[in-house]
Amino acid sequence: MKERYIKVLKVEPKSAPVVHTLKNELTALQDAVSIGADYRGLIEVIDLNDTACILCNEESKMIGLEPNRRFVDDILCGVFYVVGQNRRREFVSLSEEQIEQYSQIFANID
Repeated sequence: MKERYIKVLKVEPKSAPVVHTLKNELTALQDAVSIGADYRGLIEVIDLNDTACILCNEESKMIGLEPNRRFVDDILCGVFYVVGQNRRREFVSLSEEQIEQYSQIFANID
C-alpha cells in the first residue's frame, strides 16, 4: 500500500540536509521541487541505487534555480530530496540508516 506521507531528506542550497515529511502525491511533490521557481515544475527522478533516488526540478538549470550540490559530473540546482523507493519504484520513506548515509554524502556545502 502506498505511503500517504514519506520521510525524506531535504537538501537546500547552502544548508545541511534535514529530515522532512512530504505528502506522497504528484502535485505536492511538484510543489516541493519548485521552491524558488515561478511555477510548479516537472519532477526529475535520479536513481541512486535500487532503494533510493533523488527528486529534483527537471528544469532547474534552465529557469535559473540556485546551484546546490555537486553530484557525479554535474551540479544539482534548487532544492532536491533524497527519497526511498521500493522494487515497484514507488516512493517510500527513507530508513534511519539511509538518512544517516545520505546526510553524510550531501553534507558538503560547496
